[in-house]
Amino acid sequence: MNANQLFFTSPGELEIRPIQLKAPGAAELLVANRLSAISAGTEMLIYRGHAPQGMAIDATLPALRGLLRYPLGYGYASVGQVLEVGPGVDPLWRGRRVFAYQPHASHFLAQVDQVQPLPDDLADEDAVFIPNLETAVSLVQDGRPVLGEAVVVFGQGIVGLLVTQLLSRMALGALVALERYPLRRLASLELGPTACLDPSAPDLSAQLTQVLPTGRSDLTYELSGDPSAVDQAIAITGFSGRVVLGSWYGTQPSQIDLGGEFHRSRIQIVSSQVSTISPELSGRWTKPRRLQVVLQLLPQIAPRRWITHSIDFADAPQAYRLLDHQPETTLQVVLRYAGADG
Repeated sequence: MNANQLFFTSPGELEIRPIQLKAPGAAELLVANRLSAISAGTEMLIYRGHAPQGMAIDATLPALRGLLRYPLGYGYASVGQVLEVGPGVDPLWRGRRVFAYQPHASHFLAQVDQVQPLPDDLADEDAVFIPNLETAVSLVQDGRPVLGEAVVVFGQGIVGLLVTQLLSRMALGALVALERYPLRRLASLELGPTACLDPSAPDLSAQLTQVLPTGRSDLTYELSGDPSAVDQAIAITGFSGRVVLGSWYGTQPSQIDLGGEFHRSRIQIVSSQVSTISPELSGRWTKPRRLQVVLQLLPQIAPRRWITHSIDFADAPQAYRLLDHQPETTLQVVLRYAGADG
């Protein structure tokens, strides 16, 4: 059948191109997309030309096999409806709503075991946040917050907001978010942190002294996507604290000053990435188990409130220009597909 897919063709350039999909094969589903979410982190690195060319896109997701190289189809948050099933597939799949880690496209083929059927009472607009909430759960697990600790979260984009939301449910000594854009600070404050501060404020150190019990954090998350924030994250972390790096900087250089107090402070820097489970947890935790936690949390969190822009798939280039030039006006931008009624 005829379909359309979004391709990154060069830095700052996008095209919606026709593609031809074959009939679904054994164990395959043909899915009509309803809604897909744009990642303001990884996708904007690709859009701006900051993704390492020739690196594997994502070896853990079948729909994203291959290399980071233009022209590139990308995206990993699609909610669609099954149109056709392949030979041997239970016909009850037909008509079901599913989530899939698939690039932005009007239709796609997916293996049955690569989609997640969605409950009837879960809105498309919440389900499309599955990857971001999965990332947030992974980040919290990797940081291992301890009862009574002071935690600081750099960046209140969608992942930062979700991490702040999860942490706000814990009995922490303090929870402080840092975000430069007022719109995102307002969204963060609704989650109940101790404070949400502007990291560029000249008196930030004094403000942190007032809201953190010891003036330093025990656990710091860097989720802003800004390489320069790493130094700042280390600087506000106390003796033997942890700094969890959840941002991916792509080809943007990150110059870290490790020549000052860092060496004597025994600070741990932890790399956290959702594609794998931390080795310390993998004996008991699997991706399916983590996904079930996400599905349980989604209705409680209702992240659809953070969708600031819903743009027709045909106008997708406009969505990326918005994120590139006016990020301060956005939280989550989604693409809506013709015929979707969600």
